[in-house]
Amino acid sequence: MARPALRIDAVLVQAVIAGALSFAHLHDLAAAAGQTGWKAWAYPVSVDLLLVAAWRRLRADGPSRLAWCWFLIALVASLGANIATAGLLDLDDVPAWLSILVAAWPALAFMGGTLLAHTPADPAPTPPALSDPTPDIPPDDTQPEPVTAAEPEPAPDPPAAPATEQTSAPPTAAPVPAALVEHARKVADDHHARTGRRIDPDTLRARLGVPPHLADAIAAQLTRPEGSHT
Repeated sequence: MARPALRIDAVLVQAVIAGALSFAHLHDLAAAAGQTGWKAWAYPVSVDLLLVAAWRRLRADGPSRLAWCWFLIALVASLGANIATAGLLDLDDVPAWLSILVAAWPALAFMGGTLLAHTPADPAPTPPALSDPTPDIPPDDTQPEPVTAAEPEPAPDPPAAPATEQTSAPPTAAPVPAALVEHARKVADDHHARTGRRIDPDTLRARLGVPPHLADAIAAQLTRPEGSHT
Protein backbone atom coordinates (compact mmCIF):
# COMPACT_ATOMS: atom_id res chain seq x y z
CA MET A 1 0.00 0.00 0.00
CA ALA A 2 1.48 3.31 -1.08
CA ARG A 3 2.03 5.89 1.61
CA PRO A 4 0.10 9.15 1.15
CA ALA A 5 2.14 12.01 -0.18
CA LEU A 6 3.19 14.64 2.31
CA ARG A 7 0.87 17.64 2.03
CA ILE A 8 2.14 21.05 3.02
CA ASP A 9 -0.40 23.17 4.85
CA ALA A 10 -0.12 26.81 3.80
CA VAL A 11 -1.51 28.02 7.11
CA LEU A 12 1.06 25.98 9.06
CA VAL A 13 3.91 27.33 6.92
CA GLN A 14 2.67 30.89 7.45
CA ALA A 15 2.46 30.28 11.20
CA VAL A 16 6.05 28.98 11.30
CA ILE A 17 7.31 32.00 9.37
CA ALA A 18 5.42 34.47 11.54
CA GLY A 19 6.57 32.73 14.71
CA ALA A 20 10.21 32.74 13.60
CA LEU A 21 10.15 36.45 12.72
CA SER A 22 8.39 37.39 15.94
CA PHE A 23 10.83 35.23 17.88
CA ALA A 24 13.78 37.04 16.26
CA HIS A 25 12.32 40.47 16.93
CA LEU A 26 11.77 39.70 20.59
CA HIS A 27 15.29 38.35 20.87
CA ASP A 28 16.76 41.48 19.28
CA LEU A 29 14.76 43.79 21.54
CA ALA A 30 15.72 41.88 24.68
CA ALA A 31 19.39 41.91 23.67
CA ALA A 32 19.24 45.67 22.99
CA ALA A 33 17.64 46.18 26.43
CA GLY A 34 20.64 44.55 28.15
CA GLN A 35 19.49 40.90 28.31
CA THR A 36 22.42 39.12 26.71
CA GLY A 37 23.26 35.48 26.18
CA TRP A 38 20.65 32.81 26.86
CA LYS A 39 18.38 35.38 28.56
CA ALA A 40 17.69 37.11 25.24
CA TRP A 41 16.50 33.77 23.79
CA ALA A 42 14.25 33.06 26.80
CA TYR A 43 12.17 36.21 26.34
CA PRO A 44 10.48 35.20 23.05
CA VAL A 45 9.68 31.78 24.50
CA SER A 46 8.07 33.41 27.54
CA VAL A 47 5.93 35.76 25.45
CA ASP A 48 4.73 33.04 23.06
CA LEU A 49 3.93 30.61 25.88
CA LEU A 50 1.83 33.22 27.66
CA LEU A 51 -0.01 33.96 24.40
CA VAL A 52 -0.72 30.27 23.80
CA ALA A 53 -1.85 29.69 27.43
CA ALA A 54 -4.32 32.56 27.27
CA TRP A 55 -5.69 31.35 23.94
CA ARG A 56 -6.16 27.80 25.21
CA ARG A 57 -7.99 29.16 28.25
CA LEU A 58 -10.32 31.08 25.95
CA ARG A 59 -10.97 27.97 23.84
CA ALA A 60 -11.48 25.63 26.80
CA ASP A 61 -13.50 27.73 29.26
CA GLY A 62 -14.99 30.37 27.01
CA PRO A 63 -14.47 34.13 27.08
CA SER A 64 -13.38 35.56 30.43
CA ARG A 65 -11.79 38.78 31.63
CA LEU A 66 -8.72 36.96 32.96
CA ALA A 67 -7.96 35.13 29.71
CA TRP A 68 -8.60 38.18 27.53
CA CYS A 69 -6.43 40.40 29.77
CA TRP A 70 -3.35 38.17 29.56
CA PHE A 71 -3.93 37.42 25.89
CA LEU A 72 -3.83 41.15 25.11
CA ILE A 73 -0.76 41.68 27.31
CA ALA A 74 1.18 38.97 25.44
CA LEU A 75 -0.07 40.22 22.09
CA VAL A 76 1.02 43.81 22.85
CA ALA A 77 4.47 42.54 23.93
CA SER A 78 4.88 40.60 20.68
CA LEU A 79 3.56 43.38 18.42
CA GLY A 80 5.55 45.99 20.32
CA ALA A 81 8.79 44.10 19.67
CA ASN A 82 7.94 43.77 15.97
CA ILE A 83 7.23 47.49 15.65
CA ALA A 84 10.20 48.58 17.75
CA THR A 85 12.67 46.62 15.63
CA ALA A 86 11.22 47.97 12.36
CA GLY A 87 13.44 51.08 12.51
CA LEU A 88 11.30 53.21 14.81
CA LEU A 89 13.62 52.54 17.75
CA ASP A 90 17.38 52.95 17.93
CA LEU A 91 18.50 49.58 19.28
CA ASP A 92 21.90 51.05 20.14
CA ASP A 93 20.29 53.60 22.49
CA VAL A 94 17.28 51.94 24.17
CA PRO A 95 15.35 54.23 26.57
CA ALA A 96 15.45 53.41 30.26
CA TRP A 97 11.71 52.72 30.57
CA LEU A 98 11.94 50.02 27.90
CA SER A 99 14.82 48.34 29.69
CA ILE A 100 12.72 48.38 32.88
CA LEU A 101 9.77 46.75 31.09
CA VAL A 102 11.97 44.06 29.58
CA ALA A 103 13.54 43.32 32.95
CA ALA A 104 10.12 43.13 34.65
CA TRP A 105 8.62 40.83 32.03
CA PRO A 106 9.65 37.47 33.63
CA ALA A 107 7.78 38.23 36.84
CA LEU A 108 4.76 39.51 34.91
CA ALA A 109 4.67 36.43 32.65
CA PHE A 110 5.02 34.07 35.62
CA MET A 111 2.09 35.72 37.41
CA GLY A 112 -0.08 35.56 34.28
CA GLY A 113 0.72 31.91 33.61
CA THR A 114 -0.02 30.98 37.23
CA LEU A 115 -3.38 32.75 37.21
CA LEU A 116 -4.36 31.14 33.91
CA ALA A 117 -3.42 27.67 35.14
CA HIS A 118 -4.89 27.74 38.65
CA THR A 119 -7.81 30.17 38.58
CA PRO A 120 -11.10 28.26 38.22
CA ALA A 121 -13.46 29.23 35.46
CA ASP A 122 -16.45 31.35 36.32
CA PRO A 123 -19.43 29.02 36.75
CA ALA A 124 -22.37 29.74 34.53
CA PRO A 125 -25.25 31.31 36.46
CA THR A 126 -27.98 28.81 37.13
CA PRO A 127 -31.45 30.00 36.19
CA PRO A 128 -33.84 30.44 39.11
CA ALA A 129 -36.26 27.64 39.66
CA LEU A 130 -39.68 28.33 38.26
CA SER A 131 -42.23 28.54 41.04
CA ASP A 132 -45.64 26.98 40.63
CA PRO A 133 -47.99 29.83 39.64
CA THR A 134 -50.96 28.04 41.23
CA PRO A 135 -50.50 27.85 45.01
CA ASP A 136 -51.81 24.85 46.85
CA ILE A 137 -55.22 25.65 48.33
CA PRO A 138 -56.12 23.50 51.34
CA PRO A 139 -59.50 21.79 51.10
CA ASP A 140 -62.28 23.72 52.76
CA ASP A 141 -64.99 21.60 54.34
CA THR A 142 -67.27 24.61 54.62
CA GLN A 143 -67.59 25.08 50.88
CA PRO A 144 -71.09 24.30 49.62
CA GLU A 145 -71.59 21.18 47.64
CA PRO A 146 -72.05 21.69 43.91
CA VAL A 147 -75.66 21.96 42.90
CA THR A 148 -76.65 19.50 40.23
CA ALA A 149 -79.20 20.57 37.66
CA ALA A 150 -82.63 19.01 38.07
CA GLU A 151 -83.62 16.56 35.42
CA PRO A 152 -86.29 18.00 33.13
CA GLU A 153 -89.72 16.42 33.33
CA PRO A 154 -90.66 14.35 30.30
CA ALA A 155 -92.96 16.12 27.90
CA PRO A 156 -96.47 14.71 27.61
CA ASP A 157 -97.16 12.49 24.68
CA PRO A 158 -98.91 14.23 21.80
CA PRO A 159 -102.54 13.23 21.33
CA ALA A 160 -103.07 10.42 18.96
CA ALA A 161 -104.50 11.32 15.61
CA PRO A 162 -108.12 10.17 15.17
CA ALA A 163 -108.47 7.04 13.19
CA THR A 164 -109.94 7.57 9.81
CA GLU A 165 -112.54 5.24 8.53
CA GLN A 166 -111.10 5.24 5.08
CA THR A 167 -107.82 3.37 4.65
CA SER A 168 -105.32 4.29 2.07
CA ALA A 169 -105.59 2.30 -1.06
CA PRO A 170 -102.73 -0.04 -1.87
CA PRO A 171 -100.33 1.29 -4.43
CA THR A 172 -101.08 0.21 -7.90
CA ALA A 173 -98.73 -2.25 -9.42
CA ALA A 174 -96.44 -0.99 -12.12
CA PRO A 175 -97.35 -2.30 -15.60
CA VAL A 176 -95.06 -5.07 -16.71
CA PRO A 177 -94.52 -5.92 -20.40
CA ALA A 178 -95.63 -9.39 -21.33
CA ALA A 179 -92.30 -10.20 -22.97
CA LEU A 180 -90.47 -9.36 -19.75
CA VAL A 181 -92.84 -11.59 -17.78
CA GLU A 182 -92.22 -14.49 -20.17
CA HIS A 183 -88.47 -14.01 -19.85
CA ALA A 184 -88.76 -13.84 -16.07
CA ARG A 185 -90.83 -17.03 -16.06
CA LYS A 186 -88.06 -18.83 -17.98
CA VAL A 187 -85.50 -17.55 -15.50
CA ALA A 188 -87.69 -18.71 -12.59
CA ASP A 189 -88.21 -22.15 -14.14
CA ASP A 190 -84.48 -22.53 -14.71
CA HIS A 191 -83.80 -21.53 -11.11
CA HIS A 192 -86.39 -24.03 -9.83
CA ALA A 193 -84.90 -26.78 -11.99
CA ARG A 194 -81.39 -26.16 -10.66
CA THR A 195 -82.13 -25.49 -6.99
CA GLY A 196 -85.52 -27.11 -6.39
CA ARG A 197 -86.79 -23.84 -4.83
CA ARG A 198 -88.87 -20.98 -6.11
CA ILE A 199 -86.95 -17.91 -7.05
CA ASP A 200 -87.17 -15.00 -4.57
CA PRO A 201 -87.67 -11.35 -5.65
CA ASP A 202 -84.08 -10.33 -4.83
CA THR A 203 -82.58 -13.11 -6.95
CA LEU A 204 -85.05 -12.34 -9.74
CA ARG A 205 -84.14 -8.65 -9.64
CA ALA A 206 -80.43 -9.50 -9.79
CA ARG A 207 -80.94 -11.90 -12.71
CA LEU A 208 -83.10 -9.49 -14.70
CA GLY A 209 -81.33 -6.24 -13.73
CA VAL A 210 -84.56 -4.35 -13.01
CA PRO A 211 -85.51 -1.93 -10.19
CA PRO A 212 -86.96 -3.37 -6.96
CA HIS A 213 -90.55 -2.20 -7.58
CA LEU A 214 -90.54 -3.75 -11.06
CA ALA A 215 -89.07 -7.00 -9.69
CA ASP A 216 -91.90 -7.18 -7.13
CA ALA A 217 -94.46 -6.68 -9.87
CA ILE A 218 -92.90 -9.42 -12.00
CA ALA A 219 -92.78 -11.78 -8.99
CA ALA A 220 -96.51 -11.13 -8.44
CA GLN A 221 -97.17 -11.98 -12.08
CA LEU A 222 -95.20 -15.25 -11.77
CA THR A 223 -97.37 -16.43 -8.89
CA ARG A 224 -100.38 -16.34 -11.15
CA PRO A 225 -101.06 -19.31 -13.43
CA GLU A 226 -99.69 -18.97 -16.93
CA GLY A 227 -102.11 -17.22 -19.28
CA SER A 228 -103.94 -15.26 -16.58
CA HIS A 229 -101.64 -12.20 -16.62
CA THR A 230 -102.74 -9.02 -18.23
